[in-house]
Amino acid sequence: MQSNDRSGVAPDETRITEDSVRQYLIEQIARRSRITAAEVDPDRPVEEFGLASRDAVAIAGELEQLLGRALPATLVWEHPTINRLAAALAGTAEPAPAPVTTGAGTSARSAEPDEPIAVIGVGLRFPGGASGDLTGPEDYWRFLLGQGDAIREVPDGRWDAFDDGSPEVGDLLAKTTRLGGFLADVAGFDARFFGITPGEAELMDPQQRLVLEVAWEAFEHAGLAPARLRGSRTGVFVGVSAPEYAAFTAADLTRVEPFTTTGAALSIIANRLSYLLDLRGPSMIVDTACSSSLVSTHLAVRALRAGDADVALAGGVNLLLSPTVTMTFDQGGGTSPDGRCKAFDASADGMVRAEGCGAVVLKRLSDAQRDGDRILAVIRGTGVNSDGRSNGLVAPNSEAQKALLREVYAAAGIDPAEVDYIEAHGTGTFLGDPIEARALGEVLGAGGGRSEDAPLLLGSAKSNLGHMESAAGIAGLIKAVLALHHRTIPPSLHFKEPNPHIPFEDLRLAVAAEETAWPRRGHPARAGVSGFGFGGTNAHVILEEAPPATRVTADTALVRSFPLSDTAADLTRVEPFTTTGAAL
Repeated sequence: MQSNDRSGVAPDETRITEDSVRQYLIEQIARRSRITAAEVDPDRPVEEFGLASRDAVAIAGELEQLLGRALPATLVWEHPTINRLAAALAGTAEPAPAPVTTGAGTSARSAEPDEPIAVIGVGLRFPGGASGDLTGPEDYWRFLLGQGDAIREVPDGRWDAFDDGSPEVGDLLAKTTRLGGFLADVAGFDARFFGITPGEAELMDPQQRLVLEVAWEAFEHAGLAPARLRGSRTGVFVGVSAPEYAAFTAADLTRVEPFTTTGAALSIIANRLSYLLDLRGPSMIVDTACSSSLVSTHLAVRALRAGDADVALAGGVNLLLSPTVTMTFDQGGGTSPDGRCKAFDASADGMVRAEGCGAVVLKRLSDAQRDGDRILAVIRGTGVNSDGRSNGLVAPNSEAQKALLREVYAAAGIDPAEVDYIEAHGTGTFLGDPIEARALGEVLGAGGGRSEDAPLLLGSAKSNLGHMESAAGIAGLIKAVLALHHRTIPPSLHFKEPNPHIPFEDLRLAVAAEETAWPRRGHPARAGVSGFGFGGTNAHVILEEAPPATRVTADTALVRSFPLSDTAADLTRVEPFTTTGAAL
């Protein structure tokens, strides 16, 4: 039997072999995708070669004629790779692998509503300033203890695409704050490692690339080989709020390709990871602006406790690809002129924007102990609420912050006076810091029955890194996890004179301006992490040190094998309301 298409050799119907079917399929896909047969990887889903649904149906029809037997039109989708399809047609396919059990779990069981959640892995890519990008928890910890400052000028060329050469736009760009916590490299990506074609990689939002890399490293840090997670009930929850790449790709209609939509869609940031690793738990992005990654953590914890997932990756990502948002904050008076976040200090005069990506790997504590996982810290409680109708859309609400704190600690059964440290939202704004501090003092400080000789210590990673917005919460959470693990509180930078609007002594609060050994007060070491979205979504996470039986030495613990509207395209139209008007 011969194929009507002479570009490929049809398998002999009397001797159907896996090899003959494979070769035929390789040649057919190469022809349809306009690439060479050598470029066709038989272990990659055929859809990744740019085949549309009609192509897959056509291939199934041709195979039906060639083999002389009825085949479903959905054949290619049921066996998505060439090797799996060839084996199925030749009758040599092995049974589907059993669901993963080792180190991931598969049983759809519910935990206790308040079961602690273990943090077993960390991955990150944070700005390090002159030190270069921070690429793991060890780098980050040294940076924090060394009072590292990540703030620098915007990288050369980053915003060149927005300069149309006109004096008006040139003047706007010159006036825009150029200081921030910038990554050195947001373009580099090993597409081949993830089995992604160069063409598709080129159209991927760099935030997708960062999440893939950081998530892979987080799983490895947790001792979970990504390949072994295939088919497991692993959830992916990623905070993201910057859709700037979508604006770039949509601005030039001559560049639109089949991969444009998946390359720019924010949902794909989480979905692509689940797809590439074949993770079967919930997969979603969360956008609550600056609280996004803490809300992602909250949802991951709920999924684990509900039995929707047995492992969860929670995190956030943010990149500053456009000057638009910075311009709106400049015009609204929200950015610090010297590019430094001076949290809780009298000189606090605004925030500084930053970019990066962080993730943690989570398991139910009982599962982590059963599997012998290294446990860095434990999540005892999480909560989320909204400011409601505050004194403006982007104005914080102290009453809502206090209500959230009371609810979270009551639900976790933890005495607020037994919390030693708060990794605060702490953006370094003259009014925002006092509002946050008063809420903390009234619930966890003096209002929580704290003694005068044991003030609640405060700090903010934003003083080191800048404000990473949708990734800010995870940066603070990772800092607090490492601090608990090392029983040391890193210094919060740029604190010299207390903000006069914060009665620290009366509230029984103090800023950890120097490296501080973790207080020993007759109870497990505990920390809280706060995050507030500029639209009013507040989040809080309670952390506790790992149970004694699972604790390991600090020396060895960390080493282990908006779419933007049209207003954004015209910088002359940027106003203070541009950000809130365009944010998803």
